[in-house]
Amino acid sequence: MSGSSVTGAPIPGRRITVRVVVAGDRGTGKSSLIAAAASERFPESVSPVLPPTRLPADYYPDAVPVTIIDTASSLEGKAKLEEELKRADAVVLTYACDKPETLSRLQTFWIPEVRRLKVKAPVIVVGCKLDLRDEHYPASLEQVMAPIMQQFREIETCIECSAANLVQVPEVFYYAQKAVLHPTAPLFDQESQTLRPRCIRALKRIFILCDQDMDGALNDSELNEFQVKCFNAPLQPAEIVGVKRVVQEKVPEGVNDLGLTLTGFLFLHALFIEKGRLETTWTVLRKFGYNDDIELRKENLPVPSKRAPDQSVELTNEALDFLMGIFSLFDSNNDGALQDSELNELFSTAPESPWDEAPYKNSVERTESGDIRLSAFLSQWALMTLLNPAKSLAYLIYLGYTNDPATALRVTRKRTIDVKKQQSDRHVFQCFVFGPKNAGKSSLLSSFVGRPSQNSHGSSSYQSYTVNTVDQLRGTKKTLILHEILEDDVKQFLSSKESLAACDVAVFVYDSSDEYSLKRASEFLMDVARRGEDTGYGVPCLFVAAKDDLGSYPMATRDSEAVIICRELKIDAPICISVKKREMNNIFWRIVNAAERCHLSVPETEYGKNMKQYRRIVNRSLVFASVGAAAAVAALAAYRAYASRKSHSAS
Repeated sequence: MSGSSVTGAPIPGRRITVRVVVAGDRGTGKSSLIAAAASERFPESVSPVLPPTRLPADYYPDAVPVTIIDTASSLEGKAKLEEELKRADAVVLTYACDKPETLSRLQTFWIPEVRRLKVKAPVIVVGCKLDLRDEHYPASLEQVMAPIMQQFREIETCIECSAANLVQVPEVFYYAQKAVLHPTAPLFDQESQTLRPRCIRALKRIFILCDQDMDGALNDSELNEFQVKCFNAPLQPAEIVGVKRVVQEKVPEGVNDLGLTLTGFLFLHALFIEKGRLETTWTVLRKFGYNDDIELRKENLPVPSKRAPDQSVELTNEALDFLMGIFSLFDSNNDGALQDSELNELFSTAPESPWDEAPYKNSVERTESGDIRLSAFLSQWALMTLLNPAKSLAYLIYLGYTNDPATALRVTRKRTIDVKKQQSDRHVFQCFVFGPKNAGKSSLLSSFVGRPSQNSHGSSSYQSYTVNTVDQLRGTKKTLILHEILEDDVKQFLSSKESLAACDVAVFVYDSSDEYSLKRASEFLMDVARRGEDTGYGVPCLFVAAKDDLGSYPMATRDSEAVIICRELKIDAPICISVKKREMNNIFWRIVNAAERCHLSVPETEYGKNMKQYRRIVNRSLVFASVGAAAAVAALAAYRAYASRKSHSAS
C-alpha cells in the first residue's frame, strides 16, 4: 500500500481553498514572512499590514490555493484580528528568534486568546528572524517547544525560518495547509501514539469492504484493487512483498497465509501517520466517503429533503431485510437476541454506537438478561429513522448496506391525504403523550417496553421515547413510538405551527384518583384540539384514566365529568388502565387503531364548529355569487344576440 500518487489528485470531500491567518506581537516578522513566501525574495520594505495574499494552487503539491491574512497587533486592530481568527482554517502564531520575550507571549497571551475565541483551527508556531538569533543561545527548537506543545495540544507543528535568507519560508505555509487538509488530531493520539477509535472504526469498515472474499485478509488482488481505487496506480509484485515484509517484521499477526490482516492494515496506517504521511490515510478515508470528522459526507446521503411537515420517513422492506440479515450475522450464539458485546461488535464499523445516549437509550424492550431481540432491534431503527433519517441512512451504510442508498428510505403519504382517504399507509406511528405531573405518563411509556417506571421530572429538556411493535388484526404488526411531552413544556411545544404535524395520535393521561389531574389533562386536550383546528393538523385523541387501582374522589362524579368532556369533543370515552395491576385494557392496540383510522376521534371544539360553519357559509356565498355571475353573463350574451338580430333586420 503506497500513497505516492496522492500528489495533485482531486480528492472528493476535500476543501478547495485554505485560509491562513498570521498573528503575533509587533516586530516578530509577520509581514516579511508573508511577502517572502509570495515573492520568493526578501522585501527591502514592507507595509505594517499586508492585504490578503494568495499562493496559487500549483504552489504546493496538494494543488489547493492558500489565502494568507496578515493582522495588526495594535489595540485598534483587535476587533479585526478577532474576526479573522474566527474565520481561519489555520492559525500561524509568530515569535522573533532574537527576542525570547515574544515566545513567552505566545504562552501567556496569544494561545490563550485563540482559546478564548473558541477557534478550532490548528495552530502552527513559527520562529521568525532565525538569522538574527544569538549564536550563543544554547536551546534547540525541540527543547524550547516540547513543554509548550505538551501544554497546548492545539499546536500542530513548530518551525523556525528566516525571511531574510529565505530559509524554510515556503515550509511555514505548507505545514499550515497540510494541517488543514490532512489534520492529525482526528486520526492519531499524540500522547498515546495510537490511532484514535473513530479512525480505527472507519479503517475497519474500509478493510471489510475491500475484503471481497470475506476471508479476513486482503490478498494480492484485493490489495491491488484497493491501491488503484485510492491512488490510481497498481502495486508492483515486489512492492506487495515489501509491504508484507515490513508488517510481518513489526507485527507478525498482521500477515497470514491469506494476505494482509486487519491488524496489519491498521499498523500500516499508524506507520504512515508516525512518518508524517497523513495524506495517505486521509486519501483513503476520503475516497470511501468520509469527511474531516471521519463521518460519511452528507452529500453522499440521499435523504428525501422535499417532504411536507406531516410526512414521515420509514425504512423500506429492502433496508429491513438487510437489518434482519445483519442481526442474524452478529447473533453468534443463535439465541435470537443480541448481547451488548454483540451489539458493540455490530456497530464496530460506525463512528460509535448510535444508541448509547438519549433519546435512544432505554427506549426499547430488553430481555431479563439485558439483551435485545430482533423486534426491539428493528423498533430502535424505526425510531432513529423517524427522528433522524440522515443518521439512520449513514449507519445502514456503516454496517455494510451496499445497495443504492436511495432504496433504503421511503417517505409516507401526507397525513392530511390519509384523513381524506380515511386510511393510513404508514407502518410506524408516533403518539404524543400529554398529561400533568404524576398522572402516570412515564409509567405508561415504561410499561410499553416492560421496564419499571422511571421518574423523569428532573430536567426541563427531558425527551423520553419508547418504541415497540403492536400486534394488529390479521397477524400484521405496526411499530408504535410513544413520545412523552412534559407538562412544563406543553405551552412552548404547541407554540410552533407544525408542532402536531409529526403526531399520528395523541394520548392524554390523567390520574383517575385526582380531580386536579383530570382538569389539567382536559385543558391539554382542549389546547391540542384548538391547535389542530388552527393549523389543519388535527389528530385523533384518546383520554386515558390511569391509576385505576387507586381510590378516587367520588367515582360517579369523576366518570361523568370525563365522559362529558369526551362526548362534547366527539372522541371515545376514557380508557381506564392500571399499570400497577397490569390491567392495560388493550391501550396500545387502541392507540394504533386510532392512528390508522385517522379520520375518526379527532376532537372538535366550539371554536372549530363555528369555523366550519363559517367556511360553509362563505363557500355557499361563493357558489351563489358564481351562479349569479353566470346568469348575468348569459343575460348579457342573450341581449347582444337580440340586438345583433334587430340590427340585421332593420338593415
